[in-house]
Amino acid sequence: MSAYAGRKVLITGAGGFIGSHLWSRLVEEGAQVGVLLRYSSLPPHQRFPQKLLERTQVHRGDITDRDLLDRAMDGAEVVFHLAALVGIPYSYECPAETFRVNAGGALALLEAARSACPGRVVMTSTSEVYGSAQQVPMPEDHPLCAQSPYAASKIAADQLALAWHRSFGTPVAVLRPFNTYGPGQSARAVIPTILGQALAGGPLKLGDTGTTRDFNFVDDTVEAFLAAGLRQEALGRVTPYGSGVESPLEEVVRLAARLVGRELSVEEDARRLRPAQSEVTRLCCDPAPARRILGVEARVGLEEGLARTLEWMRAQQGSHGAMDYNV
Repeated sequence: MSAYAGRKVLITGAGGFIGSHLWSRLVEEGAQVGVLLRYSSLPPHQRFPQKLLERTQVHRGDITDRDLLDRAMDGAEVVFHLAALVGIPYSYECPAETFRVNAGGALALLEAARSACPGRVVMTSTSEVYGSAQQVPMPEDHPLCAQSPYAASKIAADQLALAWHRSFGTPVAVLRPFNTYGPGQSARAVIPTILGQALAGGPLKLGDTGTTRDFNFVDDTVEAFLAAGLRQEALGRVTPYGSGVESPLEEVVRLAARLVGRELSVEEDARRLRPAQSEVTRLCCDPAPARRILGVEARVGLEEGLARTLEWMRAQQGSHGAMDYNV
């Protein structure tokens, strides 16, 4: 029997990419799932399977709404906080809104947790808080260096979580995933962009292709979240999660070409370029802390993960017509 069977859990940001996969998995595990969805999102019945909604308590509203959080968190044993504005380009345009949601939302949730006293709060960080790698693989104590307003807002949220643990004993675990991809990800993310444009025949219009990332298939990242919600060793600390494999974007393009069976050319798209000092050029996680603290490691390699993502995207194109991966 799953350790989550019968447990009452709450997922904020459940309408997002990782959050929706975590939601589905926890329902499969037999948890009593509550989710918080933005009031500006599409109605749940238009986005999620009815069988999932039938086994879920849905709360709709803004992550900074304390009254909503108090109601949603009531009786929860584990809270997974994934609600955030994750668009780095958007953070350049609207830094105040990015901080309102990411830092302000974290503060509201932590204050609600002080009252509701859940057994565990899992806060979601991001590898973007490190900035470009100063050494590879990036150790657990790698310095933080915000290179975008988004990264700065997430550092603030992480530090709030750790401060609440130290100050008030709030049972917080911070999970810091490196780049996650897979079925259902926004077309604006780099891997859906590459695969989508490859399906359309190219050329690929991309930003800086000289960067490297530690890509992780979403099923593996979900396993890390589930472990963070249970492992006592994760409390009061940040646990980075990644594969330990540093993949250049050129490698993703090469694999995409193999999977679609055609050569692919690349053209620079200025819309996808970050300001010069803001581009994170290298990311590669040391997987040892996640193995030690959470007992998890990446199992799906990049080529397999790309193939599974591409299969899903082909099915979506067949169902809904072509999507625009040039935005």
